Amino acid sequence: MKNKFSEKFSSWLLGEVDLTEKIAEEKEQPSAVNPSKKDEEEETKIIHSLEKKEIKLSFKEYKVLSVIFCVILIGILTATVYFLPTFAKSDVPAVNEVYEHYVSQGRDETGAVNTVAGMILDYRAFDTLGESFVLFTATCAVLILMDDKHKTPKKEMHETVNYSRDPIVKSIAKILIPLILVFGAYILVNGHLSPGGGFSGGAILGAGFILYAMVYGEEQALKVLSERKIKAVTICALSFYCLAKSYSFFTGNEFNGVHSVISAGTPGDILSGGLIMPLNIAVGLVVCCTMYSFYMLFKRGRMN
Repeated sequence: MKNKFSEKFSSWLLGEVDLTEKIAEEKEQPSAVNPSKKDEEEETKIIHSLEKKEIKLSFKEYKVLSVIFCVILIGILTATVYFLPTFAKSDVPAVNEVYEHYVSQGRDETGAVNTVAGMILDYRAFDTLGESFVLFTATCAVLILMDDKHKTPKKEMHETVNYSRDPIVKSIAKILIPLILVFGAYILVNGHLSPGGGFSGGAILGAGFILYAMVYGEEQALKVLSERKIKAVTICALSFYCLAKSYSFFTGNEFNGVHSVISAGTPGDILSGGLIMPLNIAVGLVVCCTMYSFYMLFKRGRMN
């Protein structure tokens, strides 16, 4: 080895070997440490293919797990239905002292002839408050999702059908809209005396305002029921409901010694039922504003 090295070294000193050619050859050859672009592209392709395979496998696993979960859930629900007590049996949990109390003493305690109204707006009034807040929350969610005034420019909405130009529809609407609104108000006010109440009366009122907006146009409808009025009515109705029932529950407690100044009245009279009629009106206003807001929002497609 030493003789070979000394010979090459001596030949290099004598000028017999040109090292520039050797250096050029080494530059042309690809280095083993740094891979070429082709190798990098192949590696990226392999990585992408592996990722696709993993995604396909995970998606298949998701399908299998979802099917297994649905089968287990169906089995649990079926077993639950199977073990439920039969209808009108003496040992049914629904047939207990609460049910008997509602039927036997509900009219005297609440002053409402309609037992259902007395139950949902007196005994279980906070439950009904939660349902009203569900409607309010749904309205807020739709407002947030459809409020894109800072994202997309406003486009002019052209009506496909203009009912205001139809003389038959307009003349019939003039007769029907007042009747619908009066009937909705009747259902609200008499909810403690007859079948009806806040939810059904509010739905009728909302249908009347929707019909008015369809026939007379959005601009005319906004003059009657604008966005500010809807927000103010909804917030005031929910606030009144919350404060009224808080007062009722506080004064209805036998242990604190505080009695309510609002009496149940004579069952059957229009001014009876304590706070049931005002609470029916509050719930009806929330339902009416929610229905009307949904119609106007989806009709426009976006917020102004």
